[in-house]
Amino acid sequence: MTSWLVPLPDAEAMRATDRWAIDELGIPSLDLMERAGAGLAALVAEIAPDGSVAVVCGKGNNGGDGLVAARLLREQWREVRCLLLGGREELRGDAAAMAEGVETEPFSPAALDGASVVVDAILGTGFEGAVRGAAAEAIAAMAGHAVVAADVPSGVNASTGEVEGPAVRARATATFAAAKPGLHVNPGKEHTGEVRVVDIGIPEGAPVEVRAALIDDALLAEIPRRRGNTTKFSSGHVVVAGGSRGLTGAPVLAANAAMRAGAGTVTCCAPGSQQPILATHLLEVMTRALPEDDGSHVVAGVDDVLAMTERGGALIVGPGIGRTDGAQEFARALVRRSGVPVLLDADGLNAHAERLGDLREAGAPIVLTPHEGELARLLGGSSDEVKAHRLARARQAAAGAGAIVVLKGDDTLVARPDGFVALSLGGSPALATAGTGDVSSGVIGALLAKEMDPFTAACAGVRLHALAGQLAADRLDGPDGVVASDVIAVLPLALGG
Repeated sequence: MTSWLVPLPDAEAMRATDRWAIDELGIPSLDLMERAGAGLAALVAEIAPDGSVAVVCGKGNNGGDGLVAARLLREQWREVRCLLLGGREELRGDAAAMAEGVETEPFSPAALDGASVVVDAILGTGFEGAVRGAAAEAIAAMAGHAVVAADVPSGVNASTGEVEGPAVRARATATFAAAKPGLHVNPGKEHTGEVRVVDIGIPEGAPVEVRAALIDDALLAEIPRRRGNTTKFSSGHVVVAGGSRGLTGAPVLAANAAMRAGAGTVTCCAPGSQQPILATHLLEVMTRALPEDDGSHVVAGVDDVLAMTERGGALIVGPGIGRTDGAQEFARALVRRSGVPVLLDADGLNAHAERLGDLREAGAPIVLTPHEGELARLLGGSSDEVKAHRLARARQAAAGAGAIVVLKGDDTLVARPDGFVALSLGGSPALATAGTGDVSSGVIGALLAKEMDPFTAACAGVRLHALAGQLAADRLDGPDGVVASDVIAVLPLALGG
């Protein structure tokens, strides 16, 4: 794994890592649990330095982590109620050993009254499905309390972020050894709060397959920069094919974003009657008038667009092209025939609704940048279903198309056809405004034109876009009121690191 990816082991990989540490390295499992509980206790003390603590423990290892935290917090003279879901005789394995000398009582909702913080140590990384019974009752009782979760909020699938029933909403999560994918993928991400990784003494190098990772800012150093011998041609040529009557803003934003992200030249191709509109807004960008039908693209314009890519670069297809039959066939033909990498967005994606397999016929790398609704149309499903299973559906689309899929959101996912997924830390609410998707297309298109590997370009573009959103919000004293052009303006600052 490259240096700019931070591994996120899923439940299976984490179990294998634990076995490796215990069986191959000889680290006692009780030592791992002791360190996990100590890290959990430290985070609890940070979140709530005063007041009483209620620790709610399940029967397994997650409950054992909570028992350690309860003991250590009591040793710090905190008032702690340690609440068990079930009797002490039901504790299993290391959790039973950790209960020795720890005073416990059966869980009841009333036991949480007056607690300054509640520790959720009910269900761990191995949980799947919907929470029921006593655990569901305890989760409901935690609502309205400040909660610190042990490893993963109970009810959240640590491997996928899926939430199929009641789930804890934590203020912070102390996750052990490494963060898990479900802590950073919605809807799980919305339940996690601040993620704090606790070192429990497992060294790097476990021989396990990790299929997800966080994108680190070190990636920005991989972006080619302009040097003394750089020309506008070697900086990369981006061709934007988009626009139609009433939809000229999208290609303008994509083109300007590509320029600000470092492209040497950009050409924006639009239906002939719309080209003068684009030209008035694009001083540094070349424009080209294409054949049209009443302000919309037609297949006759494909050859003109492809001729502009003969010297290399990248092609952005979709911003503002609309959904006429001619425009849709125009988009499909461009993808099918392009000899340079293609970024497909907006109605370029809709042109391939339920036709993902067609993208395998493309002769060049493809990057798809859908939001949930667009991905649902590509897969022939519903946006609610995609929202509930973001990681699985991003992987499904990437495999089906043989392409890189960038599923947009605060938890943007970049999926490869082989199932590996890179995740964005997000944290850019300023991007929740019209036009920022077009900005993202321009940024990734510029990096593709610099001949970056498509997966690397997509990851770098996602991170650069998020940082620009944060910078734009900082300039305007908050995310409200930020518009897409504000994000474009600060792209060079984000690129500068």
